[in-house]
Amino acid sequence: MKKRILQVYNIDWAASSFIKPLIQRLSFEGYLVDTACTDTGLFLKLAEEGYNFINVKIDRKISLLSNLKSILQLYRVIKRGKYDIVHVHTPVASILGRIAAKLAGVKHVIYTAHGFYFHEAMSRNRYRAAYMLEKFFARFFTDWIFLQSVEDYQLCITKKFKTSDRVLHISNGVDITKKFNPVTIEPSAKLRLKKELGITDDQVVFSFVGRVVREKGVFELLEAFEGVLQTNNKVRLLIIGDTLSSDRDQKTAGKLLEITSHPNINVLGMRTDIPQLLAITDVFVLPSYREGVPRSVIEAMAMAKPIIATNIRGCRETVVQGGNGYLVPKGDSDALGMRMLELANDSVLRARFSDKSREIAEQRFNEEDVICKQLNVIRRLQ
Repeated sequence: MKKRILQVYNIDWAASSFIKPLIQRLSFEGYLVDTACTDTGLFLKLAEEGYNFINVKIDRKISLLSNLKSILQLYRVIKRGKYDIVHVHTPVASILGRIAAKLAGVKHVIYTAHGFYFHEAMSRNRYRAAYMLEKFFARFFTDWIFLQSVEDYQLCITKKFKTSDRVLHISNGVDITKKFNPVTIEPSAKLRLKKELGITDDQVVFSFVGRVVREKGVFELLEAFEGVLQTNNKVRLLIIGDTLSSDRDQKTAGKLLEITSHPNINVLGMRTDIPQLLAITDVFVLPSYREGVPRSVIEAMAMAKPIIATNIRGCRETVVQGGNGYLVPKGDSDALGMRMLELANDSVLRARFSDKSREIAEQRFNEEDVICKQLNVIRRLQ
């Protein structure tokens, strides 16, 4: 009899972006896989692609009444589906999913921490509350913990969230062979895209990919870029992404509308041609306040791009200081601008960082390796 697995995520966009390759492989191996999350408009498209998504409204914040309703919905989905494994993701959805799974008597509960919610920039009280919540649910509501961040993994082991044989560092990865590989992008495609965006051959292109919210460092990036322009006007900035309807910060994207006419900045919104946009990029920038192991950085590294990122958990695992890019202090637009200007002015340094980024991506961030680590555990579950 085929084993049944339920993936639990917050919203369809995130699930579609981050776990489709795992779902595909599990399905190929004979598992029956469903995904429970909030439908924000992608369900029909996902169904056409052959995925089975179940609409469960899950808030991305603690809200007692809403959270209780989500637990009840998830419980009913799990009981009806008779799942052998429930695999949960994202901070709030993972807690609600684990409660529902345990109430429903699910034999195996797996939690993938894409980046623990608590982080070094939090106040002491907020950090401790989030830390204790994660540890409690890890110990009493979880059978296996998969960690993308090596720092999170080491903390789990040191602080005894679970016994070490139930904690696995899986890292994060992308398709480095076909999708995110510089050699797969046709030169003609790059020329067309540069023409579409008005980018000239003498411009150095900086790109940001991510949710357009304050905690991604968008305002520091804009301030740093304006500083670079004062010294070198042969630069361009691409801001790729948008604000999700579930994001608490709904103001930042609106403020970006004020700069849509800037001659050196392209505000592109959500795009499906990320590999092509990265192909015309010279330097990738992510000045975020909080990350797990940022997929956007890994995508840029796989496309052989120098990286400038903040010195935070996750980014520290992707950027080798002075090797494939630079780490700068969080919230420091001056330091960010200094590194951007340095790379804008030094094509030799950019080339060296580019080669190193691709090398690190091949060694440490291959999606195939990440999937295989998870499959090795799931295959053993009886």
